[in-house]
Amino acid sequence: MKLKWLGHACFLITTEKDLRIITDPYSVGGGVRYDPVKEAADIVTISHGHSDHNNISAVKGSPEIITTIGTREVRGITVKGVAVYHDQSAGKERGSNIIFCFSVDGMNLCHLGDLGHPLTMQQIADIGDVDILLIPVGGFFTIDAGIASQVCNDLKPSVIIPMHYKTSKLDYPVSGVDDFVSDKKNVKHANSSEVKYTRDQLPGVTETVVLEHAL
Repeated sequence: MKLKWLGHACFLITTEKDLRIITDPYSVGGGVRYDPVKEAADIVTISHGHSDHNNISAVKGSPEIITTIGTREVRGITVKGVAVYHDQSAGKERGSNIIFCFSVDGMNLCHLGDLGHPLTMQQIADIGDVDILLIPVGGFFTIDAGIASQVCNDLKPSVIIPMHYKTSKLDYPVSGVDDFVSDKKNVKHANSSEVKYTRDQLPGVTETVVLEHAL
Protein backbone atom coordinates (compact mmCIF):
# COMPACT_ATOMS: atom_id res chain seq x y z
CA MET A 1 0.00 0.00 0.00
CA LYS A 2 1.16 3.48 -0.86
CA LEU A 3 0.01 6.56 1.06
CA LYS A 4 0.35 10.04 -0.40
CA TRP A 5 -0.59 13.14 1.61
CA LEU A 6 -2.07 15.65 -0.81
CA GLY A 7 -2.74 18.20 1.95
CA HIS A 8 -5.02 18.98 4.89
CA ALA A 9 -7.02 15.76 5.52
CA CYS A 10 -6.77 14.54 1.94
CA PHE A 11 -4.79 11.39 1.21
CA LEU A 12 -4.43 9.20 -1.83
CA ILE A 13 -4.24 5.53 -0.87
CA THR A 14 -3.11 3.15 -3.61
CA THR A 15 -3.39 -0.60 -3.10
CA GLU A 16 -1.12 -3.30 -4.46
CA LYS A 17 -3.72 -3.86 -7.20
CA ASP A 18 -3.69 -0.14 -8.08
CA LEU A 19 -7.12 0.61 -6.63
CA ARG A 20 -7.14 4.27 -5.56
CA ILE A 21 -8.90 5.76 -2.53
CA ILE A 22 -9.08 9.48 -1.79
CA THR A 23 -10.10 10.79 1.62
CA ASP A 24 -11.71 14.19 2.28
CA PRO A 25 -10.85 16.14 -0.91
CA TYR A 26 -10.75 19.85 -0.12
CA SER A 27 -11.88 22.99 -1.95
CA VAL A 28 -9.31 25.75 -2.35
CA GLY A 29 -10.21 28.99 -0.58
CA GLY A 30 -11.28 30.21 2.84
CA GLY A 31 -7.83 29.71 4.28
CA VAL A 32 -7.01 26.54 2.33
CA ARG A 33 -4.26 27.40 -0.16
CA TYR A 34 -3.10 23.94 -1.15
CA ASP A 35 -3.09 23.38 -4.90
CA PRO A 36 -6.33 21.91 -6.29
CA VAL A 37 -6.91 18.17 -6.05
CA LYS A 38 -6.74 16.69 -9.56
CA GLU A 39 -6.22 13.01 -8.82
CA ALA A 40 -8.44 10.19 -10.07
CA ALA A 41 -9.87 7.60 -7.68
CA ASP A 42 -12.02 4.48 -7.47
CA ILE A 43 -13.35 5.29 -3.99
CA VAL A 44 -13.82 8.62 -2.22
CA THR A 45 -14.71 8.95 1.46
CA ILE A 46 -16.18 12.12 2.96
CA SER A 47 -16.01 12.44 6.73
CA HIS A 48 -18.41 15.42 6.90
CA GLY A 49 -19.97 18.15 4.80
CA HIS A 50 -17.56 21.06 5.22
CA SER A 51 -15.95 22.50 2.09
CA ASP A 52 -12.40 21.67 3.17
CA HIS A 53 -13.37 17.98 3.25
CA ASN A 54 -16.17 17.35 0.72
CA ASN A 55 -15.06 18.53 -2.72
CA ILE A 56 -16.14 15.39 -4.56
CA SER A 57 -16.17 17.19 -7.90
CA ALA A 58 -12.39 17.66 -7.75
CA VAL A 59 -11.76 13.91 -8.00
CA LYS A 60 -11.44 12.55 -11.52
CA GLY A 61 -12.77 9.25 -12.78
CA SER A 62 -16.04 7.66 -11.68
CA PRO A 63 -15.41 6.90 -8.01
CA GLU A 64 -17.84 5.33 -5.60
CA ILE A 65 -18.63 7.98 -2.98
CA ILE A 66 -19.03 6.95 0.66
CA THR A 67 -20.60 9.45 3.06
CA THR A 68 -22.41 7.23 5.58
CA ILE A 69 -21.64 4.98 8.53
CA GLY A 70 -21.69 1.20 8.44
CA THR A 71 -19.56 -1.54 6.89
CA ARG A 72 -19.54 -2.35 3.19
CA GLU A 73 -17.37 -4.04 0.59
CA VAL A 74 -16.42 -1.68 -2.22
CA ARG A 75 -14.38 -2.98 -5.15
CA GLY A 76 -12.80 -5.61 -2.96
CA ILE A 77 -12.02 -3.22 -0.10
CA THR A 78 -13.82 -3.40 3.24
CA VAL A 79 -14.75 0.11 4.36
CA LYS A 80 -16.24 0.82 7.80
CA GLY A 81 -17.68 4.17 8.84
CA VAL A 82 -17.92 4.92 12.57
CA ALA A 83 -20.08 7.81 13.82
CA VAL A 84 -18.39 10.45 15.98
CA TYR A 85 -18.59 14.25 16.33
CA HIS A 86 -16.76 17.31 15.05
CA ASP A 87 -16.74 18.90 18.52
CA GLN A 88 -16.92 18.10 22.24
CA SER A 89 -20.62 19.00 22.46
CA ALA A 90 -22.10 15.95 20.67
CA GLY A 91 -22.25 17.84 17.40
CA LYS A 92 -24.01 20.96 18.67
CA GLU A 93 -21.16 23.23 17.52
CA ARG A 94 -19.89 21.70 14.26
CA GLY A 95 -22.03 18.65 13.59
CA SER A 96 -21.17 15.03 13.04
CA ASN A 97 -18.07 13.34 11.64
CA ILE A 98 -17.36 9.88 10.30
CA ILE A 99 -14.21 7.89 11.00
CA PHE A 100 -13.41 5.63 8.06
CA CYS A 101 -11.52 2.37 8.50
CA PHE A 102 -10.15 0.46 5.52
CA SER A 103 -8.82 -3.07 5.20
CA VAL A 104 -6.11 -2.69 2.56
CA ASP A 105 -3.46 -5.23 1.57
CA GLY A 106 -3.77 -7.06 4.88
CA MET A 107 -3.52 -3.86 6.95
CA ASN A 108 -6.10 -1.79 8.82
CA LEU A 109 -5.93 1.92 8.04
CA CYS A 110 -8.03 4.48 9.93
CA HIS A 111 -8.78 8.08 8.86
CA LEU A 112 -10.27 10.12 11.71
CA GLY A 113 -11.61 13.01 9.62
CA ASP A 114 -12.30 16.05 11.78
CA LEU A 115 -12.63 14.21 15.07
CA GLY A 116 -13.39 16.77 17.78
CA HIS A 117 -13.35 14.79 21.03
CA PRO A 118 -11.73 11.88 22.89
CA LEU A 119 -13.03 8.48 21.86
CA THR A 120 -15.43 6.53 24.03
CA MET A 121 -14.78 2.89 24.87
CA GLN A 122 -17.58 1.91 22.46
CA GLN A 123 -16.06 3.96 19.64
CA ILE A 124 -12.66 2.41 20.28
CA ALA A 125 -14.26 -1.04 20.08
CA ASP A 126 -16.17 -0.11 16.90
CA ILE A 127 -12.96 1.08 15.22
CA GLY A 128 -11.12 -2.11 16.17
CA ASP A 129 -7.50 -2.89 15.37
CA VAL A 130 -5.55 -0.10 13.68
CA ASP A 131 -2.20 -0.51 11.93
CA ILE A 132 -1.95 2.95 10.33
CA LEU A 133 -3.69 5.97 11.84
CA LEU A 134 -4.31 9.26 10.01
CA ILE A 135 -5.06 11.73 12.78
CA PRO A 136 -5.86 15.47 13.02
CA VAL A 137 -3.59 17.24 15.50
CA GLY A 138 -3.98 21.00 14.95
CA GLY A 139 -6.74 21.77 17.44
CA PHE A 140 -9.36 24.54 17.29
CA PHE A 141 -11.55 22.78 14.71
CA THR A 142 -10.45 19.27 15.73
CA ILE A 143 -8.71 17.52 18.59
CA ASP A 144 -5.48 19.15 19.68
CA ALA A 145 -2.07 17.58 20.27
CA GLY A 146 -2.92 16.40 23.77
CA ILE A 147 -6.18 14.69 22.90
CA ALA A 148 -4.64 13.32 19.70
CA SER A 149 -1.94 11.65 21.81
CA GLN A 150 -4.65 10.16 24.02
CA VAL A 151 -6.46 8.80 20.94
CA CYS A 152 -3.21 7.26 19.72
CA ASN A 153 -2.75 5.57 23.10
CA ASP A 154 -6.30 4.26 22.89
CA LEU A 155 -6.02 2.85 19.36
CA LYS A 156 -2.38 1.67 19.58
CA PRO A 157 -1.46 1.88 15.88
CA SER A 158 1.89 0.80 14.48
CA VAL A 159 2.15 3.97 12.38
CA ILE A 160 0.81 7.44 13.19
CA ILE A 161 0.55 10.01 10.40
CA PRO A 162 -0.57 13.48 11.55
CA MET A 163 -2.79 15.69 9.36
CA HIS A 164 -5.00 18.79 9.57
CA TYR A 165 -2.38 21.08 11.09
CA LYS A 166 -0.83 24.46 10.27
CA THR A 167 1.37 24.62 7.18
CA SER A 168 2.53 27.37 4.85
CA LYS A 169 -0.55 26.64 2.74
CA LEU A 170 -3.15 26.54 5.51
CA ASP A 171 -4.25 29.80 7.11
CA TYR A 172 -6.60 28.29 9.70
CA PRO A 173 -5.95 29.24 13.36
CA VAL A 174 -4.56 25.81 14.20
CA SER A 175 -1.25 24.60 15.60
CA GLY A 176 1.60 23.12 13.63
CA VAL A 177 2.72 19.53 13.84
CA ASP A 178 5.54 20.23 16.33
CA ASP A 179 3.12 20.45 19.25
CA PHE A 180 2.10 16.87 18.56
CA VAL A 181 5.45 15.27 17.83
CA SER A 182 7.46 17.07 20.54
CA ASP A 183 6.93 14.31 23.11
CA LYS A 184 6.95 11.33 20.73
CA LYS A 185 9.90 8.96 20.96
CA ASN A 186 10.03 7.52 17.44
CA VAL A 187 9.43 10.33 14.93
CA LYS A 188 10.45 10.15 11.29
CA HIS A 189 10.34 13.14 8.94
CA ALA A 190 9.84 11.53 5.57
CA ASN A 191 10.90 14.58 3.49
CA SER A 192 8.39 13.24 1.00
CA SER A 193 4.63 13.19 0.51
CA GLU A 194 4.61 9.40 0.14
CA VAL A 195 5.26 6.32 2.21
CA LYS A 196 4.81 2.64 1.37
CA TYR A 197 3.96 -0.23 3.69
CA THR A 198 3.36 -3.94 3.50
CA ARG A 199 2.10 -6.00 6.39
CA ASP A 200 5.60 -7.37 6.98
CA GLN A 201 7.12 -3.86 7.00
CA LEU A 202 5.01 -2.43 9.81
CA PRO A 203 7.26 -1.33 12.69
CA GLY A 204 7.32 -3.31 15.89
CA VAL A 205 7.42 -0.09 17.94
CA THR A 206 4.94 2.67 17.15
CA GLU A 207 6.41 5.33 14.89
CA THR A 208 5.10 8.76 13.95
CA VAL A 209 5.73 9.73 10.34
CA VAL A 210 5.54 13.38 9.31
CA LEU A 211 4.89 13.76 5.58
CA GLU A 212 5.32 16.77 3.31
CA HIS A 213 2.12 17.85 1.56
CA ALA A 214 2.16 17.10 -2.18
CA LEU A 215 -0.07 20.00 -3.26
